Order: sequence, then structure tokens, then C-alpha cells
Amino acid sequence: MRRVTGIGGIFFKAKDPVVLRAWYKAHLGIDVQEWGGTAFTWADDAGHAVKGTTVWSIGPADGDYFAPSTAPFMVNYRVADLAALLAALRAEGCNVLEKTDDSEFGKFGWVIDPEGNKVELWQPPEGQ
Repeated sequence: MRRVTGIGGIFFKAKDPVVLRAWYKAHLGIDVQEWGGTAFTWADDAGHAVKGTTVWSIGPADGDYFAPSTAPFMVNYRVADLAALLAALRAEGCNVLEKTDDSEFGKFGWVIDPEGNKVELWQPPEGQ
């Protein structure tokens, strides 16, 4: 079974997300959108667009989306078969959160690594 196939997103907290988003936009040219981040479109070696994106987003420091982790970041990893991977991780004794989410954006599940960091696992919708 394939496990992680890529990085789907990088999310981190900021004391002042509005100011930090503006800094990244002004100084690094990141096209920060109203929702607080951007989606980088993938490209092949020749620069031609291919299916897939990596999300980059800054949220408020007091947000609880990363809970139970207290880390100021969370990495979202793309996976091919979320249900099978979550089952394998449970069988291996990993701390897999019971909650999963299935939406128009795909299927999501979470595992806590040995350092207490929440890791998001994402199975994109068909064709993405």
C-alpha cells in the first residue's frame, strides 16, 4: 500500500495573521487570498501545469484546528487511500484520531506523531 504521496498543505499560526500574510505577499510574492492562504499549482519540469495543488495558510495563534497538538504548525500529507492508511496506522499502534471528514475537498483523517504534533492526512477527490 502506498502511504504518503506528497504534501497537500502547510498550515501555521501567527500572533498577527493579517500582518504576517501581508509580509509574505509584499516580500515573497505569495498571492494570499481572502481566506488566509494560497494554493500553489503544481507544474512539471518544463513548467506546464499538472493536476494538484499545495495549500499554504496562516491562521490565528489562538485557533484550535491543530488541537490536541500545541505546535504552531501542521503539515497536510496527500494519501491515496485514507481508510486503508488509517487502519494500518491503528494496527501499528499509532495515535489515530477517531474523527474523519469527508467533504467536497476530499477525505481527511489525523494522526498524532510521537512528539505530539497533529498530522493531517488528505485523500483528494477523484481526478485531483
